[in-house]
Amino acid sequence: QVQLVESGGGLVQPGGSLRLSCAASGSIFSINTMGWYRQAPGKQRELVATITSDGSTNYADSVKGRFTISRDNVKNTFLRMNNLKPEDTAVYQCNANVSPSWWSSPIDYWGQGTQVTVSS
Repeated sequence: QVQLVESGGGLVQPGGSLRLSCAASGSIFSINTMGWYRQAPGKQRELVATITSDGSTNYADSVKGRFTISRDNVKNTFLRMNNLKPEDTAVYQCNANVSPSWWSSPIDYWGQGTQVTVSS
């Protein structure tokens, strides 16, 4: 089993910054793509940013130039969010595509989520 634990959410004023962290633990042989998704009240979950094992990144148009995803070379990913806007308010979830062993097919895991609220 694999666990993903997010941290770093909170309340911030418009224009402010936050840094989210996601730590993976458990039965992990390798982690392929890691990413951040968000879900606002009454809306569907949407992709925010992803990063592959070789560092290639992908961003939603709405966050390009403001958010930066990164990862260490082991089991953690981070999301730096600058110039936050009220429309960024959502629960942010970490996702990891994990291979539990060298012979296993990869499996997607999700964290519980961390609340980000942007309000004055």
